[in-house]
Amino acid sequence: QVQLVESGGGLVQPGGSLRLSCAASGSIFSIDDMGWYRQAPGKQRESVAVITSGGSTNYADSVKGRFTISRDNAKNAVYLHLNSLKPEDTAVYYCNAAITSGVDMNESDYWGQGTQVTVSS
Repeated sequence: QVQLVESGGGLVQPGGSLRLSCAASGSIFSIDDMGWYRQAPGKQRESVAVITSGGSTNYADSVKGRFTISRDNAKNAVYLHLNSLKPEDTAVYYCNAAITSGVDMNESDYWGQGTQVTVSS
């Protein structure tokens, strides 16, 4: 059983910073793309940042220059550094990973449980 566990959300003032972490555990053969998504109240889930197994990154225009995604392949972990936070960044943030199971060698999409980020004064 593969699972993703997130941590690091919270309440922060505008202009502040947070770091989100997500670690995959279970029977894992390999991990391809990893990413962060977010969903604000009344809105659809949207992609925030994605990082490939080789380290290439892609960001939503709304977060470019403010957020940084990174990963530690040895720890099966992905991180999101959120800087210069704005109230419109308030959302539940989910990590996502394309993981090949060590049990059946099938690749599937996995999601974390979500962590709340609230930007407010």
